[in-house]
Amino acid sequence: MSDVPHENDRPDPLDSFDDIIEAETDRDPDLAVIEAGSRTLRTQGGRPQADVPARPEDPEVDKALRDVEAELATRWGETKLEPSVARIAALMDVLGDPQRSYPSIHITGTNGKTSTARMVEALLGAFELRTGRYTSPHVQSITERISLDGAPISAERFIETYLDIKPYVEMVDSAQEYRLSFFEVLTGMAYAAFADAPVDVAVVEVGMGGSWDATNVIDGDVAVVTPIDLDHTDRLGETPAAIASEKSGIIKQDATVILAQQPVDAAQVLLKKAVEVDATVAREGLEFGVVARQVAVGGQLLTLRGLGGEYSEVYLPLHGAYQAHNAAVALAAVEAFFGVGAQRAEPLDIDTVRKAFAAVSSPGRLEVVRRSPTVVLDAAHNPAGAVATAEAVREAFDFTRLIGVVGASGDKNVRGLLEAFEPIFAEVVVTQNSTHRAMDADELAAIAVEVFGDERVQVEPRLPDALEAAITLAEEEGEFAGGGVLVTGSVITVGEARLLLGKG
Repeated sequence: MSDVPHENDRPDPLDSFDDIIEAETDRDPDLAVIEAGSRTLRTQGGRPQADVPARPEDPEVDKALRDVEAELATRWGETKLEPSVARIAALMDVLGDPQRSYPSIHITGTNGKTSTARMVEALLGAFELRTGRYTSPHVQSITERISLDGAPISAERFIETYLDIKPYVEMVDSAQEYRLSFFEVLTGMAYAAFADAPVDVAVVEVGMGGSWDATNVIDGDVAVVTPIDLDHTDRLGETPAAIASEKSGIIKQDATVILAQQPVDAAQVLLKKAVEVDATVAREGLEFGVVARQVAVGGQLLTLRGLGGEYSEVYLPLHGAYQAHNAAVALAAVEAFFGVGAQRAEPLDIDTVRKAFAAVSSPGRLEVVRRSPTVVLDAAHNPAGAVATAEAVREAFDFTRLIGVVGASGDKNVRGLLEAFEPIFAEVVVTQNSTHRAMDADELAAIAVEVFGDERVQVEPRLPDALEAAITLAEEEGEFAGGGVLVTGSVITVGEARLLLGKG
């Protein structure tokens, strides 16, 4: 572990954070009005991750996996919900509560959850802990959702886990008013797989919300809340405060809460919940944060302020200021898990932290999948995510002409998403992915024309045709010019484009 200065030699952390707060957030950081009774966490004083898996090469295994996927598809999809944890709790009970056999880091928020989870996993793995990670949705393969030791579980293990718990799933189905949903069964599989491994720690991303999310049968030792914004408003609420109220359900008694920068009304709700359950709180911009960042080849070079001190020269192979913030949140979460700032004052080993972050990947998040012209994939699917992506594209790429390929889900704020991208897209090709949730291309085009104007919009209902059209438009700049393509609007659209472009 690194040496730390004596308490008397250490400057007040807030003195050095004045500049950070001013530069990194436009909100009022002083939310102490409702902190009375809560404890504030402030110290005195990995392994490479696998990419997205392809289909199994063995025809028999591939067929068995398709059979499992087909059975799961007969259940309620992830957008059909009955807000209750009764069914998943019943499944955990008959399985012997596998989720109680390991500590957990639980992650909620609107944007950045998966990237943050992958960073947390990389850090824990670098410190030689065996990890289980549960994230959603998947980019290409359903097996991505459940990872062990930094890699998606094999198709064989996924099938085996499903068959192991299937009799118990059917038992719960028969006793409940509604059958377990697709997401609930997958959650049960993840928790069972982690117990069977066994893992030292689980990193769990909520599916939606918090209080009634199927993942919320764990008691996370560390609860992480990434930035909250408007999404799923029909289910979670129409204001950041209302959404925060639902997401605060993952904050459990005596837990440590890591809060990314939040809208003031959302932060107030989250801090109030922390007070109620006597949770320890660490806030980005106060107890931890991004001290400095600069663009580097293939990513960015960071100086992060953690709960135990400063971590300099941290290379992160991901683009965008939002990923730097995700890194700060992930680092604080892992520090809290190890007791930095509470049981111990020393920071984590800097070389191990650097190694872990340097190995992080996040498929479908500003991922370059082709050159000449450059094709970038990003899974932004709401206005806040689109704004962050647009800013990152401006910073990380020197496009002189950027063509957008947008395929969105019908239940999203599509106009807001298109408006966020309008300043950076020279033209946009609207399309649709293959799922029933996809917005019809012509319907999407009508909105796009209102945002971009008729001359900047092209309609290609088939995604392969949309990609070809966009690449052709980008190539009009010439071989050595700065034309590029950004495929976005939905995780599903990005996953299908990734396959079409030869990744996985």
